[in-house]
Amino acid sequence: MSTPTNPEVKELNPVDFIQLQQYIEYCSLKVKDVLREFDADGRLARHRHGECINEEGFRLFLKTYLGVEDFPVDLCQRLFRSFQNSEPTQEDSAKEVFLKDVSCYFSLLEDGQPRDKLEFAFKLYDRDGNGVLDSSEVDRIIAQMMHAAEYLGWDVSELRPVLKDMMTAIDADSSGTVSLEEWVEGGMNNVPLLVLLGLKMTQKDGQHLWRMKHFNKPVYCNVCQSMLLGLRKQGLCCTCCKYTVHGRCANRNPGPCTRTYVKSKKETGVPAHDWVSGNCDSRKCEKCQKKIKSYQGLTGKHCVWCHTMRHDACADQDPTECTCGPLRDHVLPPWAIYPVVKERQNNVKNGCSGSTDDSELNTTPDGQVLQISPVPNTHPLLVFVNPKSGGKQGERVLRKLQYLLNPRQVHNLCNGGPGPGLSFFRNLQDYRILVCGGDGTVGWILDAIDKSNLLVRPPVAVLPLGTGNDLARCLRWGGGYDGEDLSRILKDIEGSSQVLMDRWSVQVIPDENQEKGDPVPYEIINNYFSIGVDASIAHRFHTMREKHPQKFNSRMKNKLWYFEFATSETISASCKKLSESLTIECSGTPLDLSSLSLEGVAVLNIPSMHGGSNLWGETKKGDTKGMTSQEEPEVIVDPEILKVTSQDLSDRRLEVVGLEGAMEMGQIYTGLKSAVRLAKTSQITIRVKKALPMQIDGEPWMQPPCTIHITHKNQASMLMGPQAKSSGFFNYK
Repeated sequence: MSTPTNPEVKELNPVDFIQLQQYIEYCSLKVKDVLREFDADGRLARHRHGECINEEGFRLFLKTYLGVEDFPVDLCQRLFRSFQNSEPTQEDSAKEVFLKDVSCYFSLLEDGQPRDKLEFAFKLYDRDGNGVLDSSEVDRIIAQMMHAAEYLGWDVSELRPVLKDMMTAIDADSSGTVSLEEWVEGGMNNVPLLVLLGLKMTQKDGQHLWRMKHFNKPVYCNVCQSMLLGLRKQGLCCTCCKYTVHGRCANRNPGPCTRTYVKSKKETGVPAHDWVSGNCDSRKCEKCQKKIKSYQGLTGKHCVWCHTMRHDACADQDPTECTCGPLRDHVLPPWAIYPVVKERQNNVKNGCSGSTDDSELNTTPDGQVLQISPVPNTHPLLVFVNPKSGGKQGERVLRKLQYLLNPRQVHNLCNGGPGPGLSFFRNLQDYRILVCGGDGTVGWILDAIDKSNLLVRPPVAVLPLGTGNDLARCLRWGGGYDGEDLSRILKDIEGSSQVLMDRWSVQVIPDENQEKGDPVPYEIINNYFSIGVDASIAHRFHTMREKHPQKFNSRMKNKLWYFEFATSETISASCKKLSESLTIECSGTPLDLSSLSLEGVAVLNIPSMHGGSNLWGETKKGDTKGMTSQEEPEVIVDPEILKVTSQDLSDRRLEVVGLEGAMEMGQIYTGLKSAVRLAKTSQITIRVKKALPMQIDGEPWMQPPCTIHITHKNQASMLMGPQAKSSGFFNYK
């Protein structure tokens, strides 16, 4: 084997793999799309030599697949070396790697269904297209699976024998070859392999939702009852019921997962514990209040629905009704969901993505439709999680909530959008919604509610993921989730209060004979709209993040980049003399901007912008005049009255402020000052005379000359978090 280009290059390590996954999260192409570029008529064909590509071809593969110009050279070299080691070759060809090995490896890491990945891997190695693989080709596929598993943190000593057993099973006739049907059937019946391939949640009741997990304390297998050993991820754990097994034991008919609904309406309203054995060591028994001690095996039982723990004997004697525990107000237990035979309703559409009927994800395997009969005096929680928000935060929150609640309450927005969840809950009179994601995700859900024609408009709470989160800040849900106890957050939702929030329609009409600009990101304003300096900074930030997403993978990095763009904007002053480039009319009253040296104008619906900046500023309580929105005039432009006018989410009014430059934006961000108050109004018309940067709710674009109309659309019901409890000594009462 040849010497690597850089003698310092070592083997790929877990940090490299994490970095690689961050790139893959943002790439838009699939591996099969990149492979076409290496075909005879593709633009990268000259870098392919038979079945192999050289290091330059490998670099171009990564550049094309990941869509980045500056993929780290040292990481590229280590990746290339890892594929050289995948199959020893003659020395002359050691500077090359097999294209199919590279393609198989990356296809395992990208999103997709396990069956599709199995078929893709098979066809990749089926060189002559005859529909069968020999044992050496299958071994190469398994080698890439082991390769991927190792850098996902698995203890591969567990996976290797499982895959070998699978190969023995699918080659039943000992012919030494495997057909596509045998390969797919064997793979789809191999639980650890499906987990590696990214098994998505199914709607089949009783099927575990496995994930590979590292345990930092002794844990025992629910099948063979022996300890899970290893330094990395030692075994599989069900997200929904915490049933835990060795990888090898997952294929040995483990006990079923908890049911999520009852078989008929007659069984509704009959609460019962659902016990799972084991791994309750050192916890207190809810029945006898004594410690549950371990005897080197499965110890104690825990209930999936109320999460209480008991000794085995205590769980078996005097069976009490399950109360669903501290989260009773939110939980939809299985005895509240039942199937009915029902014609599919094609009129239940809600404008969400996907062409399938929304009820399809809420049906049983035999085609019955699931309906909800809620527990009296509860407010079931419908949860939407954007798993791509906040890096890996969204995925962790999704898993935790699937355990704390009924998995049928918790919807992954990557699987069909909000439609299935809203359709499932549409006949309920009293329920709440929790949106786990950024401000854009909240806007998506509010739009879906608008289009759903629901019987009632449920109030919406926010668990903020990622950066920004201005709306969550205003509603007292914080600026970002940092791993707090989700049970406590759910209790806060139970104690929250409803508020109405204004939402505004924005219409952008381009001037005649003007070139078409960027698409306008939204038609509705939930948070704010701005033109000029701050939109220019946001546009630069957005453009750079689109080109180099890996540089924007933490809140701190994002803030540093934002500061850098703000500094360059201060120097360039690209929006100087903004008043000469636009006119603003508030409810028919033109604003006089001639005496002001402005570089930006912002229209505010909420008192937070750019991750916590209050542009309107605080208004002293003693200064407010206490007028209701009905008493307030359609427009206020008098500076003296504006000084004592406060913001309100539900007053059907917008606040208009002026920004004097990027330097001032920094002062506002640090709380040293506020922007110039220009007006408070019920509608706005802005006429722009030249191309200017604009943004709606943090999404920027470049807009040619146009006329912009902003009018009141409706009010959304939101949940305001409880006031933070002060822990100071002098606040003690």
